[in-house]
Amino acid sequence: MENRLYQTSDVSRFVPEDKDEETWRDAFRRDYARVIHSPSFRRQQGKTQIFPGHESDFFRNRLTHSLEVAQIAESIAHRLNATSEFLTNNPIDPRICFTAAHLHDIGHPPFGHNGEEALDECMRKYGGFEGNAQTLRIVSQLEKKRYRPGIEDALERRAGLNLTYRTLAAILKYDDEIAEDRSKDTKIRKGYYFCDKEIVQDIKRSVCPGIDFSKRKFKTIECQIMDIADDIAYSTYDIEDTFKAGFLCPSTILTYDSSVMDAVAEEVSKKTGDAEFSASGVLGVFLDIFSQLVIPTEDLSPGVEDSIGERVLAALTYQHDLDSIAQDGNLRTSFTSYLVGRFISGVQLQIDEELPQLSQVSIEPNTFQEIEVLKNFTYQATIRSNRVAVSEFRGKDIVRELFEALDGKKGRLLLPDDFQKLYDAAEGNVPARKRVLCDFIAGMTDRYAMEFWARLYSDTGETIFKPL
Repeated sequence: MENRLYQTSDVSRFVPEDKDEETWRDAFRRDYARVIHSPSFRRQQGKTQIFPGHESDFFRNRLTHSLEVAQIAESIAHRLNATSEFLTNNPIDPRICFTAAHLHDIGHPPFGHNGEEALDECMRKYGGFEGNAQTLRIVSQLEKKRYRPGIEDALERRAGLNLTYRTLAAILKYDDEIAEDRSKDTKIRKGYYFCDKEIVQDIKRSVCPGIDFSKRKFKTIECQIMDIADDIAYSTYDIEDTFKAGFLCPSTILTYDSSVMDAVAEEVSKKTGDAEFSASGVLGVFLDIFSQLVIPTEDLSPGVEDSIGERVLAALTYQHDLDSIAQDGNLRTSFTSYLVGRFISGVQLQIDEELPQLSQVSIEPNTFQEIEVLKNFTYQATIRSNRVAVSEFRGKDIVRELFEALDGKKGRLLLPDDFQKLYDAAEGNVPARKRVLCDFIAGMTDRYAMEFWARLYSDTGETIFKPL
């Protein structure tokens, strides 16, 4: 039976390949294999999620985070296939969601958002830098898997992993072209680089043939699933790492500084559109979550006369049981497992009969509110904490100084051989040369960036025999 979610052109590639005729695996499984075996995927193990990897083997990095996102995305796809009447006969291919999740963070530079800001500032006149745009660029051009036949130009011949257009569509989170000259911008723009516009047009033509996207946004059902899975993983596993690190425990959350609670409520209100949502709503979400595990529900059930303060006081009578969620490994695992299952159950689907591939996947409002509370609280209380800020402070300066060194008079000589060739091929094209430098730095792990910086600026006497 024909699956209305997929087009024949979905499995086409920038460079046609005879191997797509294989009978023992389909094109999407080939895509997955290429991602798993790519250097960019492996490098995620050296990029920080929240806490630096050298602090503990327990904490997640970008690679382990991506693995967890992939499992959640696959589960969402299976659940929707099992619960939607339309998807019974037109199932989502979970492999595409799985692959997209493995890819979603490979565009992140060293030192997380600090590195992203530094590169964007260095590239403001040449299209800027943004992690999602860089992800598309890596898989469609930078990876050394396929080249366009008959093209000699080092820049133009690259085809990256040469993934199918449907898989590429699954990582295209923001359907907005980032302008070349952004010198007046004060923040990062999300989208795809202006120089990659042709690739995006090819993706749209293949996944939705004959559709005009001048008046509507392009985001496939698999991409939406991946995006939701990322939010679920971020909102649950990041707080688990925070518990393990001793930064937070449930009782401190319930008594946290009111300014932080107000900041969380403000952000959640923007995302949910609930203008009445306040700090007491943030506390209410945490009370509801904690009550499912260690607090007798009848002691926390809010009556008409009960204030949020009274509910918090009632919860704190169980402080030992509450904080065991953070301190006991079994309870901590049960806590995150419970949240993931709860959030996956809140995913809902609205079929687009005209374009099923662009059907809307969303999260039920109450569940969405819970996810946003957890995400924003972790950001305000942990990522913006002074201890994490101190550890990340140097990252932005390191990235900026690396770019300035490579962009200097003899900076070309500092590049590895393959990047030197790309740099030379862009002679006379300043934006293209700047992009080559940006691509090189963006691909670095945290450790490699620090090591490269030390070779340039440190007096520790790095060896010349270790390759770049």
